[in-house]
Amino acid sequence: MRFGIGSDKRIGPHFLYAGIGYGGSCFPKDVSALIKIGKKYDHTLKILHAVDEVNTQQRFRLVDKVVKKFGEDLSGLRFAIWGLSFKPKTDDMREAPSLYTIDALHERGAQLHVYDPQAMENARSMVGDKAHFHDDYYTPLKDADALLICTEWQEFREPDFTRMKSLLKRPILFDGRNLFEPEQMKEIGFEYFGIGRKTV
Repeated sequence: MRFGIGSDKRIGPHFLYAGIGYGGSCFPKDVSALIKIGKKYDHTLKILHAVDEVNTQQRFRLVDKVVKKFGEDLSGLRFAIWGLSFKPKTDDMREAPSLYTIDALHERGAQLHVYDPQAMENARSMVGDKAHFHDDYYTPLKDADALLICTEWQEFREPDFTRMKSLLKRPILFDGRNLFEPEQMKEIGFEYFGIGRKTV
């Protein structure tokens, strides 16, 4: 569907990727504001309601996959998270999907080790002691039961997979931004879970 819709030049393919939802200061606020305007005039904006509902659900897609793999009680398990900002090339944490992921995993007893190229300071103020913060993206992998990717930073796209496997307790990757191809990950030796993709 993405390729079909994206081929229309009026729309384009740039923002039609499966993932764990949108965030930021503008789009969530604008959608909510338009829904409220509709209510003010006794009109239900069904498409916008659906967009808001689906985005809320998508924020927890990685958590759902983690729970399906490891169970509801994540006590004693350690997870690495790459990417905290709501999108690459910003330190903006407002409505970032990573916040919902961190909260949900923390509530289930998981130990979280995180890294982001730019948003670490802002993330610390919002996450507090729910996660351990690291200065590079390989250190959080040490003895982690799995890696979760929440933001599609360019530097995450070509990692040293051999090094990753040597650091992780188990070679399990939950890719919230579909940075990698399932077939490739299987060949490398990872158990891979993407968004909207069949596990190979």
